[in-house]
Amino acid sequence: MANDAEGRVRMGGRTLALSRLRENAGEYATLFSRAKAEIGHAECLCRTPTLRLVIRCSRAGRYHLAGWPGEGERHDAACPFHKLAPGLSGREAYSAEAIREGDNGVSIRLDAVLARSLTEPPTTKTSGEQREGRNRRTVGLLGLLHWLWEEAQLTAWHPRWRRRNWWICHARLRQQTEDCSINQDPASAALYIVPPFHPDTADQNAAAFEAFKARLGRHGPKEHRGLILGEIKAVTPTQYGARYALAHQRAPLFVSAALDQRVRRSYRPVFAEAGAEHDARRVGLFLVELSPKGHLTIVDMAAMLLNRLYIPADSSHEVAMGNALADHGRAFIKPVRYDGTDAVFPDFVLTDVAPHAYVEVYGIRGREAYESRKRIKQAHYQRQGADLVEWDVDGPMPDLALRSAGRMPR
Repeated sequence: MANDAEGRVRMGGRTLALSRLRENAGEYATLFSRAKAEIGHAECLCRTPTLRLVIRCSRAGRYHLAGWPGEGERHDAACPFHKLAPGLSGREAYSAEAIREGDNGVSIRLDAVLARSLTEPPTTKTSGEQREGRNRRTVGLLGLLHWLWEEAQLTAWHPRWRRRNWWICHARLRQQTEDCSINQDPASAALYIVPPFHPDTADQNAAAFEAFKARLGRHGPKEHRGLILGEIKAVTPTQYGARYALAHQRAPLFVSAALDQRVRRSYRPVFAEAGAEHDARRVGLFLVELSPKGHLTIVDMAAMLLNRLYIPADSSHEVAMGNALADHGRAFIKPVRYDGTDAVFPDFVLTDVAPHAYVEVYGIRGREAYESRKRIKQAHYQRQGADLVEWDVDGPMPDLALRSAGRMPR
């Protein structure tokens, strides 16, 4: 498995590369079990003193390491267990019912219906609708997409990492689903993450996709749906709507004209042409069902704009900033909102200085609500005494070199 991060851990008295533990977890099952029973945790060696790690065991008996709750910010910025402070993530808007973590893994309560009763009226609720309020008891499709990206550390970049492509994204996302359930079904069954194409694994991947499709459709008194996560390669109009082509996958997805129009309104930056100028990428999380002719039909979806390193962005200007930060050798994280519509976060957090610095991209002019929020954020940073890098997109890109942050490098 490709891995773009370094990390070493200590468990049961042994020091091991994290990548080896992840790739060969079965070989170390006895070590995992003994450490969990005798010590209760593993240790991450990215800092001195060491930091605790949770040892989890999935329902299938597969062991997995996770960051200790509340300690993510203490890890080194390049560490796979590093996270931003809780206040810089939209995950805080959910109650414990929506995302529940335990010794056996993570349980997601998705608001989309994966098994629809054929004897009850169909629901008209869609995850793309905007909902206000905190302490949400369920996770929408966009929330699930952001959770996967954040937990897989795909919202972060560090110059120590050599590269990032769909191979690495796929591997990290698969790791997050190994000990995860969605609406009480194993995520590995409910969610199909499009694998990178390679001739040596083409037959294996094709068989996995057919197995996923076989679970869809009518089985007994229920109509089963599934989730597909993949990179959007092209969207072309059809007689009745649109056809989504995904990278690395032959089978297209089809969407009605009404849903296609709603999705384009909800995710305007994803479908705008401006992103192509900055080598932007797009991913989608699709709720699909099987049509009578065996085609995959999109029931609902969430989409996300990314820079060339698969780091999320809210606009083409943020794509440009994310690319520029990476080109300047900066370490940074993009905070994500999940399903929250009222959350206000920095556009990027620079993690290679202590304390962290912030980046704001100003891409809208003449809108009073936007200008008011801009002034509020600037005043907030000033009260905190935080370093702020600002870019008004009508002007040149600011100096992004590490020395310009004005704080001690981490």
